[in-house]
Amino acid sequence: MELKVFEDYPELSVAVATVIIECIRDNPHAVICFASGDTPRLAYQVVADMARKENINMQQCSFIGLDEWLGIPPDNAGSCHYFLQQLLFIPIGARPSQVYLFDAMTANEEEECEKMNNVIVAKGGIDLMIAGVGMNGHIGFNEPGTDIRSLAHVAVLDDTTRTVGQKYFRDKVVISKGITVGLKQVMEAKTLLMMANGQKKATVIRKAVEESISADFPASLIQQHPHAILMTDKEAASALATRIK
Repeated sequence: MELKVFEDYPELSVAVATVIIECIRDNPHAVICFASGDTPRLAYQVVADMARKENINMQQCSFIGLDEWLGIPPDNAGSCHYFLQQLLFIPIGARPSQVYLFDAMTANEEEECEKMNNVIVAKGGIDLMIAGVGMNGHIGFNEPGTDIRSLAHVAVLDDTTRTVGQKYFRDKVVISKGITVGLKQVMEAKTLLMMANGQKKATVIRKAVEESISADFPASLIQQHPHAILMTDKEAASALATRIK
């Protein structure tokens, strides 16, 4: 695992955006899986700006959404679907055929999971996984205790996830389950880029990097990934015993 610590959130976001753009430059057919949430928000805006200014062709890429709140319609501003479309896919001009997102309103959850599994296999796996890390160490909606062999699945959300998740919605909503790419697929991504920012994530990052590896804290699995990059700002790295710039 490579650790990179940046001065602040804007510098971190530019660095993450640069990794995404370089991945696409190196592989015009790249398969990229994107998390949603506050952490990658600015990075995606920078990607869109860079793509426009540098005239980067993304028309052969495939884009996958990491997860979604079950039962939240795609036009709800708090949904992962809405976030990724508005912040990234629409600004970069991605065609619908390039984008693979979970259907949160599906009547058949098992079938929806299998559809995503099939997409990932058909595309030859994920080239670049952009992930945040939850306050409970989750990756996507792979909550503490998730089987490391899991593929796409429906998860019962941890109390922490349900509480923190309310910040994305204008009105109070019931968010009890999520649908997510599995830990096996996360760990099989050719490159796993996990990002974190802010003092509130300092303890989380310390546990992920310096404590024992356990599915009870999924973010700790990054220590085992053969090509993982953990990118944080100084605040999120402030509890680490050692830092590598």
